[in-house]
Amino acid sequence: MNVSSSWGVAARAAWRLDPAVAYLNHGGFGVTPEAVFTEQDRWRTRIERNPTQFLTYEVEEALRAATAQVAKAIGAAAEDVVFVENATTGLNAVLRALDFEPGEELLITSLSYPAIRKAAYYAASRCGVRVIEAEIPLPLPDKAALLRAVAGKLGSRTRLAIFDHIASHSALLLPVAELTRLAHEAGARVMIDGAHAPGQIPLDIAAIGADWYVGNLHKWYFAPRSCGILWASQAQQAATHPLAISHGYGRGFRAEFEWTGTRDVTPALAAPAAIEFHEALGGAALMTRNRVLVREAAQMLAQRWRTELTGGPDDFAAMVTVRLPLGGDATPARADALMQALAKQHLISAAVVVLEGGLWVRIAAQAYNELADYERLAAVFPAAS
Repeated sequence: MNVSSSWGVAARAAWRLDPAVAYLNHGGFGVTPEAVFTEQDRWRTRIERNPTQFLTYEVEEALRAATAQVAKAIGAAAEDVVFVENATTGLNAVLRALDFEPGEELLITSLSYPAIRKAAYYAASRCGVRVIEAEIPLPLPDKAALLRAVAGKLGSRTRLAIFDHIASHSALLLPVAELTRLAHEAGARVMIDGAHAPGQIPLDIAAIGADWYVGNLHKWYFAPRSCGILWASQAQQAATHPLAISHGYGRGFRAEFEWTGTRDVTPALAAPAAIEFHEALGGAALMTRNRVLVREAAQMLAQRWRTELTGGPDDFAAMVTVRLPLGGDATPARADALMQALAKQHLISAAVVVLEGGLWVRIAAQAYNELADYERLAAVFPAAS
């Protein structure tokens, strides 16, 4: 794979991005490079030459080879990792597989992604479980404040705690190993929502100590969309099943998730090529570069607008959320209108969210970004008076 090590404008040709758009929302849905599409098409061609042969006799071996390469990149043993369509699917599979008892509690935080919050409430509603939410102060004063907020909500009835690794809207990087230890001391099992983590930060999933970890590969690791992973500790694998029970049922954790019915497996099979592309762009060096760039951009925006970030400079990886210099109503409808106005009138793609009664913008940094992209965003809004 011949990929230039250049970053910024020089790297944009590797993607199909509109050159007129300042794309600051890599964390939204990811952007797949041309080289990875080529690899996905190669797998499609192989499958279509004889679908019966491949999907009956070859798919398991192909998926396990891909799993082995992905597992190595995320600090996990291959036998503990399975592919899922996305982090939300993986988390729902765990929630639906667990047997909760009435009166037990499921802990989330105020930073939880809305889809995950809804999944937690749905699971709780089916079996008389209470959802307890730890309120995390924003801007986050320090890590101790986060740990205190969570510790104050853990109790003897907490059956499962769900923590973000990198929270979606606030972009905060959370101390998941410490949170896991807190929950385990209270007797709870732990699920980590790592939707944004693989490829954005170096990972050693096994070292976190959680019971389950879900993540997306189609965001920061450049895989085609609909490619995520579910990691389960060996102690939890027998109790963990996919949402769709199919022919793999009864054959073990990996086999159950490898065959859940006829589906497109090419995003998963192209995942190793996506990780190779990431490595070719710098791997760990790219992660560091993106973190430095987005921090510089966020501090520039906050200074220009006279506003603030959701945490301290060290609380972020390659995404940062900055308060917009806007008063008035802070509603989801207004946030959506602002996001659309940025896209249509200014050709800027960035996530606008509501937090703590205010409007904020989340920016991301990827190989194709440079500081000029964020200067365009800064110029859209007048500074706060």
